[in-house]
Amino acid sequence: MRTYQTGHEVPREERDRLILENLPQVRLIARRIHEKLPDSVSLEDLVSTGVVGLITAIDNFDPEQNVKLKTYAEYKIRGAILDSLRDLDWAPRQKRKKAKLIEAAIASAEQRLQRAPAEQEIADELAISLEEYHRWLVEVRGVNIGSLEYASGEEDGRDLLQFLSDREEDWPSEILERNELERLLASAIEKMPQVERTVLGLYYHEELTLREIAQVMDLHESRVSQLKSQAILRLRTYLERRWPGRRTERR
Repeated sequence: MRTYQTGHEVPREERDRLILENLPQVRLIARRIHEKLPDSVSLEDLVSTGVVGLITAIDNFDPEQNVKLKTYAEYKIRGAILDSLRDLDWAPRQKRKKAKLIEAAIASAEQRLQRAPAEQEIADELAISLEEYHRWLVEVRGVNIGSLEYASGEEDGRDLLQFLSDREEDWPSEILERNELERLLASAIEKMPQVERTVLGLYYHEELTLREIAQVMDLHESRVSQLKSQAILRLRTYLERRWPGRRTERR
């Protein structure tokens, strides 16, 4: 990817070229976010918002900061899309309630069994069938996107830590808190069922889509979505119990 000269406002022709060159990145980021959201959220709306973020990135990019335009643009594109989602009340209250109920059931079953509970055991805790529990997992998959899936601004892709913690980049204690979170997160993943660990690894480390993970693991895409939702809720429950000072979601 080429960059433009520093020190002056970017020429209009160069600006237009950079916008067109990076439009595929906007659609890719929008599509990855959209797959976690309810069907009522328009992909094209996300793309449009992402384009605004891209233009902002190009207009404000400074090569002298030793950051690649692609990296900076990704941060601004994803940030613009997620900021727009935070302004929407697109997650129905009932779905938020179900997410909290699942977290509470995982915590209760874990305390009673002294291990990570299986899906059937979580469903039993909720007093619903396994099939109904699977439907719940699909329903709640996008509930926490606003505060949990924010770009890290790093080139290595998705940041699972950002999926679990609120944005506190400007806090003096952020580095210490992040180190503690990394330790707790590693411990939680170690106790997780292997199939859920695999899904998280392929999604966050390898950056595969849910459809690609389904092909790799020979599972239905809906099943991969269920496993990912369940894994995230397990991690959140584990952290809630072992990091009391962690800020909870405000909504």
